[in-house]
Amino acid sequence: MTTSSYLTVKALTKYIKRKFDADPHLREVYVKGELSNVKIHSSGHIYFTLKDDAARITAAMFRTQASKLKFKPEEGMQVYIRGEVNVYESSGIYQLYVQTMEPDGVGGLFVAFNQLKERLQKEGFFNPNFKQPIPKFPNTVGVLTATTGAAIRDICTTINRRYPLAEIVIYPTVVQGENAAPNIVKNIQLANNQQLCDVLIVGRGGGSIEDLWAFNEEIVAQAIFESRIPIISAVGHETDTTIADFVADLRAPTPTAAAELAVPNQHELIQRIISNKSRLQQMTSALVQFERSRLKKLQNAYPLATPERLYRPFIEKIVQLDMQLGRASQMYLMKKYNALQKLDSTIKSHSPKNEIQYNYKQINHMTDLLTRSVLSLLQKKKDQYGANVRTLEALNPLSIMTRGYSVTYKEQQVVKSVTQLSKDEEIDIHFHDGKVQAKIIEIHEGGEK
Repeated sequence: MTTSSYLTVKALTKYIKRKFDADPHLREVYVKGELSNVKIHSSGHIYFTLKDDAARITAAMFRTQASKLKFKPEEGMQVYIRGEVNVYESSGIYQLYVQTMEPDGVGGLFVAFNQLKERLQKEGFFNPNFKQPIPKFPNTVGVLTATTGAAIRDICTTINRRYPLAEIVIYPTVVQGENAAPNIVKNIQLANNQQLCDVLIVGRGGGSIEDLWAFNEEIVAQAIFESRIPIISAVGHETDTTIADFVADLRAPTPTAAAELAVPNQHELIQRIISNKSRLQQMTSALVQFERSRLKKLQNAYPLATPERLYRPFIEKIVQLDMQLGRASQMYLMKKYNALQKLDSTIKSHSPKNEIQYNYKQINHMTDLLTRSVLSLLQKKKDQYGANVRTLEALNPLSIMTRGYSVTYKEQQVVKSVTQLSKDEEIDIHFHDGKVQAKIIEIHEGGEK
């Protein structure tokens, strides 16, 4: 056999793949088994192994098909799969390409419901501490539901019958189908942004689990949990339960029950007001009667019948204290008067008149001495001042200049010698009454003429 008779790996794999492609039984197969080595890729693709007691096969479910799953595939889960068997050329192995997947024993929606419920419960979405109280007397009630059907009619009729004071704001909402969940989220956020409502009713009438599935979506649960307005869920009938019921601040078994929980009953309020009014009147009447009885007893009491007996001891006490104050004041004044008399006698006994006259003479004598000393000092300073003035006048260059002297400047510097000058230089000559500008014509040194 020549070497040309040998196939390449690629050629052999392509041949096998064509065999798989040509087999109509492999284009759509229905297989059940246990999930193993489940890997959910960030791209959305799901890779796993499907096995039973005797064999196993690798499988892949691409993002387009995987996005339609209502539940999350998990390790050990028994499933029913519809798909295609083909060859993956790069590795040369055959594998199952999954189109649909359903859990064994229970529906996929039920599994997805339980998975989401368990996860949200762990994250605290159902925690009672996060639930807001429903206002007792709301001014405005918002209703998020379809504008057709019995739910909207039952809610509005019940609110208008029970509490006509409340206004109703309707947010037309898609509550079934692929667009239902995003539309529910959009209207919950719109109601929160507008802040028109005191409470929101979110729900719809009954239906199958597929019909109610929008209220089991995680984005709806997130929107209800984040709502600043209290939300009452009203999905389906009493036996229907959705994720929205667990997250909402209050769950109502039906839309009609939600309306009853959202507003009070006006007839009950009127009866309560009438009952409270009657009780208040009875209590007021009894209290007035009781206080009148007390007042009558007090008026007939002995102290009030003879009130002067109450304050007579105090009047006597005041009179007694007034007398004590008068005596104490007289004694104090007498004591101070005696002390003053004693002090006056002491001053007179010392006879300070001669001492005062002596001191007066001493003061006059000292005053004369001080006056003469000051006059002598002033005269001395005056004579010294005159001498200083005469000295200054003698040294004053201006006084010398009045006798015919002058001062010569060259460039604002005093000229003290002819050696500082040159021929044709200009100089300034200052006299006592002004100055002149001159020019050097000729220089004679050493006193020569």
